[in-house]
Amino acid sequence: MARAMRVPYLVSGTNEYGSANLGRGSAAVALRLARKLLRDGYMDVRVCTPRGRVLQSDELDDLKPPESDMSKGQQRSNREIKKPKKDKTKVIAAAPTRKDANWQPDFGPAKKK
Repeated sequence: MARAMRVPYLVSGTNEYGSANLGRGSAAVALRLARKLLRDGYMDVRVCTPRGRVLQSDELDDLKPPESDMSKGQQRSNREIKKPKKDKTKVIAAAPTRKDANWQPDFGPAKKK
């Protein structure tokens, strides 16, 4: 038997064909789905929160998370800071080489058949 998965937010609504019960993982997605159901003509749209609070369609604005005062650039993240890359010495391609240009390897006498 399959193990039941617990979904934090349950969105339900009723229309002329029946009812829909849909689970969502976050408040923003549940709010978006509830508003879509209202636009599609569903009646009695409700959202149940993880703490068991049931919000009616006129109380959906209570589900919005509070907006922060800082802009996105000012918010601190918890990501690890990368180490700076090690500086590499640049090799100039036009620099002369130290090899003798006239010397070539000798493979011995060529055999002809």
